[in-house]
Amino acid sequence: MPTITLPDGSVREFDGATSGAQIAKSIGSALAKAAVAVRVDGVLWDLNRGLESDVTVEIITRDSDDGLELLRHDAAHILAEAVKELWPETQVTIGPAIDNGFYYDFARKEPFTEEDLAVIEKRMHEIVNRNEKIEREVWDRDEAAEFFHSIGEHYKAEIIEAIPANETLTLYRQGDFIDLCRGPHLPSTGKLGKAFKLTHVSGAYWRGDSNNEMLQRVYGTAWSNDKQLKKYLHMLEEADKRDHRRLGKVMDLFHFQEEAPGAVFWHPKGWNLFQSLIGFMRQQQNAAGYDEINTPELMHRSLWEASGHWETFGDSMYTTETVDGRHYAIKPMNCPGHVQVFKQGITSYRDLPCRLAEFGKCHRHEPSGALHGMMRVRAFTQDDAHIFCTPEQITDESIAVCDLILGIYRVFGFDDIRIKFADRPEVRVGADDVWDQAEAALLKALEVAGLDFTHNPGEGAFYGPKLEFVLRDAIGRDWQCGTLQVDLNMPGRLGATYIGEDGEKHLPVMLHRAIFGSLERFIGILIEHHAGNLPLWLAPTQIKVLTITSEADDFAEEVVARFGAAGLRADADLRNEKISYKVREHSVAKVPVLLAVGQREVETRSVALRRLGSKQQRVISLDEAVHELSEEVETRS
Repeated sequence: MPTITLPDGSVREFDGATSGAQIAKSIGSALAKAAVAVRVDGVLWDLNRGLESDVTVEIITRDSDDGLELLRHDAAHILAEAVKELWPETQVTIGPAIDNGFYYDFARKEPFTEEDLAVIEKRMHEIVNRNEKIEREVWDRDEAAEFFHSIGEHYKAEIIEAIPANETLTLYRQGDFIDLCRGPHLPSTGKLGKAFKLTHVSGAYWRGDSNNEMLQRVYGTAWSNDKQLKKYLHMLEEADKRDHRRLGKVMDLFHFQEEAPGAVFWHPKGWNLFQSLIGFMRQQQNAAGYDEINTPELMHRSLWEASGHWETFGDSMYTTETVDGRHYAIKPMNCPGHVQVFKQGITSYRDLPCRLAEFGKCHRHEPSGALHGMMRVRAFTQDDAHIFCTPEQITDESIAVCDLILGIYRVFGFDDIRIKFADRPEVRVGADDVWDQAEAALLKALEVAGLDFTHNPGEGAFYGPKLEFVLRDAIGRDWQCGTLQVDLNMPGRLGATYIGEDGEKHLPVMLHRAIFGSLERFIGILIEHHAGNLPLWLAPTQIKVLTITSEADDFAEEVVARFGAAGLRADADLRNEKISYKVREHSVAKVPVLLAVGQREVETRSVALRRLGSKQQRVISLDEAVHELSEEVETRS
């Protein structure tokens, strides 16, 4: 007679073996209808799986985070079932849930088309309507591999053969379709509902290795109800309109080309924007007590081995061997170089904290399939900083970093910011007691600062725990940008010390800090957040002076010179085109302020001012325009 303990501490007893579905039903019909799985002693189980012993149970509903992930996982399996019914010769490989959706990789000679996606989606709806029971089966490893070989599913057999012999191997059957999966799954296909849609197809290498076969990856999105689905699809439409790659071309900011995959070719306007960000950050860092440095992009392999990067990060590093047999690596991050600067000379505890900042060019080899405009690149500039301090200074320095990060984000129009605490990953350097100390110090800083946060288990850096600062943009997407990491490992590995009050050598604490993260990625996020309508202080071209008649050309040049003298970026369009044509062209290019000048403006020394996105204009004096716009840029309002 199993005793079931619920999350609220209440206990229910059953005469014999029970299940999550029966427990939910005993609590209430509404819960039974919403239930999709059950957590048994902290582990997710199928809702109908038998419970025969005393356990702690939590019912998982379809609108919870775990429930939504389960819906998406099942949507992937139903996608695979639909494809197999439509094209039986297709081989299925893997199909996980991902952020906002799911995908499944298929081995098929013919490429999937947009028309095929509509056909597949229709069949998925039919499978949901069938309400096929989903059943868990435990198989012998060798029998399972032989079974999949026998039905021509060689990729599945290969996955099974790589699974350790001592692991329980489970298959899930729904209708005539059977798939390898750890589970859990919904009780039936009907439980998925209809709030899903297939979105697009891309290529993907088997097991992510470019030496393997190219597969076809079908993506989709799935939600717990139609309202959420429609909201997400609307967000996708907005995201397409705001795509930084398209707007970057329209605004003449940058481009990409195949000869330099994952690297940005900056145009004059884009480089102006890039430098504006650096100038702003430099100003903020100087005021916060940072010293700016610069370290080499190419350093000997021995330094990366000593820091731990070679072992844990080596596959993502660009390396070279010189004619004399020496091995070097292009830096993927700035940390070891900053330690080398700190080590020069003798540092006293009185000199701490020591705050070193760098706009360092870094390179990391990202898979070609993962590259995405400026959001995922191989060459990027990191606004990196490292604070060397005593253990007693960790809390105050961490709070100061958090304040700096949050204040800077607000300037750029990001008010919805989430903080995640990421603790030790599985692959890491350093002893557990050192990690205990580092994690406790970071948690204490959060507590003292009164900052809300969520837990992101196992996602810390290989050398220390971290805070992740996640920005929510104008259309509801989350972007992880800034980080703060407490590192008690790397200083010791690289021989950094300071002289303490006792006259002895001590290891400094090293706080790693980034705010933009990658400047390239942050610019992409900014463009999409503002839909290209960058605030006046940040826009590459802040003001465009448009002539109505050629008689106003000289005055237009004077207007440009006045704004230039005031420190604003302005230029003139003197072409013999209609003013409506000029306004439309420069509005498309996202110039925030347009000043029209004709004969009347020449005579009155005034300008007709129009803001981007507005059809109205104001005629004001040139002096007033210079004062108004200069003040707006200076205050970043």
